[in-house]
Amino acid sequence: MSFAILIENLRASYKNKIVLKDITLNIEEGSFLTILGPNGAGKTTILHAILGIKRIDSGSIKIFGEKINWKNIRNLRRKIGYVPQNIFIDPKFPISVYETILTGRIGVRFLKGLGKEDREIAEWAMKRVGIIDLKDRPMGHLSGGELRKVFISRALCQKPEILLLDEPTSHLDPSSQKELINLLEELYSENKITTVFVTHQISQIPESCKEMIFMNEGSIVFRGKREEGLEILKTQISNIGLKNFSGKNYGISSV
Repeated sequence: MSFAILIENLRASYKNKIVLKDITLNIEEGSFLTILGPNGAGKTTILHAILGIKRIDSGSIKIFGEKINWKNIRNLRRKIGYVPQNIFIDPKFPISVYETILTGRIGVRFLKGLGKEDREIAEWAMKRVGIIDLKDRPMGHLSGGELRKVFISRALCQKPEILLLDEPTSHLDPSSQKELINLLEELYSENKITTVFVTHQISQIPESCKEMIFMNEGSIVFRGKREEGLEILKTQISNIGLKNFSGKNYGISSV
């Protein structure tokens, strides 16, 4: 069994408050894992630790068997596509969709300059995500759904081996949410990129996800098959350490 990501006894904190408590998590290469939990559970912090942008207190993270450290993080990060939860664009900043997506190649081509191949990959990514018609549009003129697609295209531009998605459907209307989920399903089906999908809404979990974990207050309180997890959330939410939360926190109408 080959692991894309291996996390062991990970602890992290913000301003002396522990936000990850001895997290151990292995993610198989080519798998699709959903991390579900309420706001403040530590979901985003795990992604930031994997990316090397969050300093950890103790424990270790390995990417394809290589332990992350300050010497190798730049090279390892080239293997990881990342779509952040919060996307802030100054509407007056003069950058186009195409220019934004092309920046996804900079980390891959570090100090080598961008060439014809990079431009072709950027155009391929735009076509695959369905935004080639937005190529020359200023970023500040996009809707929320269009912005998400741009950043998915930017992540694909890296030709990543791992894709991290942090609440990719947040702040979108139901129609845009469904469209985006369908796109992510297609991309996974085509490429089998190791995918980690973070959400706080059970209704947003893609069907391609075969395994899920629940997080609460910095700890993993459940890990198992998708079907088992859905059943637990509907019937046994209080039995897995989620005492302060009702099913409504996970998009469930009744528990």
